[in-house]
Amino acid sequence: MIRLGTSGFSYDDWIGEVYPEELPKWQWLPYYARSFNTVELNVTYYRLPDARYVRGWIDRTPEDFLFTVKAHQSLTHERNEPDVKAFCESIQDLFTSGKLGCILAQFPHSFHANLENKTYLSDLAKNLEGYPVVVEFRSNDWIRDDTFQLLRELNLGFCCVDEPLIKGLMPPIAVATGPLAYVRFHGRNGEKWWQHEFAWERYDYTYSDEELEEWIPKIRDLDGQAPLTLVYANNHYKGQSVNTINKLQKLLAWEE
Repeated sequence: MIRLGTSGFSYDDWIGEVYPEELPKWQWLPYYARSFNTVELNVTYYRLPDARYVRGWIDRTPEDFLFTVKAHQSLTHERNEPDVKAFCESIQDLFTSGKLGCILAQFPHSFHANLENKTYLSDLAKNLEGYPVVVEFRSNDWIRDDTFQLLRELNLGFCCVDEPLIKGLMPPIAVATGPLAYVRFHGRNGEKWWQHEFAWERYDYTYSDEELEEWIPKIRDLDGQAPLTLVYANNHYKGQSVNTINKLQKLLAWEE
C-alpha cells in the first residue's frame, strides 16, 4: 500500500494557494484530509504536543488517516538527555487510536556513521520498541551495506530522499529496511540548500513531471518490499508540496 501526503499542513503561505482565504485555521486539517490520507507533522520536533491538540488531530481526520510524527529534537539533535518517555506519552493517543503511521527520527548532517552513533541508534530502537520508527540520515557516509543491515537488525526503517545532488548529501536511492518504506521529497534547490536567510528557502522548489517520473519505479519497488510505503513532499513553500503529491498520484495511477 502506498500513501502520499505532505510534510506539514499548517502554513500561512498556503492561504490562497491551497486553502480558500475564508477558511478558518481550525478547518485546515479536515480540508487537507479530503485530498490526502496521511500527513507528516514537524511540530513534534520542536515541542511535545498537548493532549488536546493530539485529540484534535484524531477527531478532525477520517478513521483511516495516518500521521507521521517527527521525533523530538532531544532524541535526534541534542541526544545528551533524550526525553523518550515524555515524547512517547505525548503521542500515545495517536498510537492507541491506530492513526500513528510512524515516528521519523531525522538526524542532522553532523550525525556521522561511527561506532558511537551506531550505538545510539541501537539504544533509540530499544527505547522506542513497539513503535514503527524510520531514520533519516543527512550525511551520505551512512550509505553502506552494513548500515542497512544494522537498520534491519534493529527493525528501523530507512528514509529515502530526493534532494540536491550536492557533495555529502544523500543520494536518491530506494531501500526498505524496516516495518515500512519511506520517501521524502525535499526539492532540488541546491543554490539555497546551505545559503539561505529563511529555512523555507531551502524547500522552495517545483518538481517537473520528468523529475518525479524517476521515482515511480523506485516507489513501486519499495511497495513490493514493505506492507506500507509512506511518501511525503517537503517542498512546502506556497503549497508546492501539494503540487508534487498531485503529480505523483497521477504518475502512479498511469503505471497501474
